[in-house]
Amino acid sequence: MKVTKSEIVISAVKPEQYPEGGLPEIALAGRSNVGKSSFINTMINRKNLARTSSKPGKTQTLNFYIINDVLHFVDVPGYGFAKVSKTEREAWGRMIETYLTSREELKAVVQIVDLRHAPSQDDVMMYDFLKHYEIPVIVIATKADKIPKGKWEKHAKVVKETLNIEKEDRLILFSSETKKGKQEAWSAIEQMIAR
Repeated sequence: MKVTKSEIVISAVKPEQYPEGGLPEIALAGRSNVGKSSFINTMINRKNLARTSSKPGKTQTLNFYIINDVLHFVDVPGYGFAKVSKTEREAWGRMIETYLTSREELKAVVQIVDLRHAPSQDDVMMYDFLKHYEIPVIVIATKADKIPKGKWEKHAKVVKETLNIEKEDRLILFSSETKKGKQEAWSAIEQMIAR
């Protein structure tokens, strides 16, 4: 998809704040600081529409971005970040679960993991949660540029095995630096929104 228009629509914490209009939605989930904002910015050809931060836990709301007036990216708070209160983590968990399990417009979740490391227990729990609720998943393994190309396959195998990725789910190696995987990611997203 050639992105010519993108903007943030709303930061929501409850269903009545979600945008209306019925556009298909692709949610972006991943550990805190895994690179969700960088993924969004790369995909939409913008430097900082989605604010990046070196501080984990920056995203605390469901941030809806409209893309070309045809779909929404929904950036959800990162999971697995310990430096917020338990109460706050539980509130985020409820907010995310409500969105993921009840939003009719949701077509798929892009689960972002770091290719350099085996997926965490939180990554596995998120993947299992999505599979349990039969939510289509595209797994994006970011930071491919930080690993020598000759080791990509080895690292991808660790991601696949740790998450126990099912055959119908795509694993795409991605780099915000080199744009590797961008076209493949758009292709996978377009297939999901066409369903």
